[in-house]
Amino acid sequence: MAKWTPKHEAPEPLEGPVVATITGGTILWFVLFLVQIPFYGWFDDRDLMWWVWTCLAGGGLGLIGIWYVRRRDVAIKRAKAAEAAEPGSSPAASD
Repeated sequence: MAKWTPKHEAPEPLEGPVVATITGGTILWFVLFLVQIPFYGWFDDRDLMWWVWTCLAGGGLGLIGIWYVRRRDVAIKRAKAAEAAEPGSSPAASD
């Protein structure tokens, strides 16, 4: 097992437009759900109803994700503002 132990430190996580990405994905799941509604009978006849409910579940979980990433974004901004407001702190001191 020791040969699989990483020998280097993990890289910093990539930050991007997380809120926009999760919101776009949630909208996509709901659109896919709405597109499948007219074909409800077709899915039911072929025992493929899980497709419809998966899209609805994806949209519902996406709403939770939007709530989560928005709060995370606010917390990150609050922490950066508090760090910048500390007297005597400099960006070089945190390295």
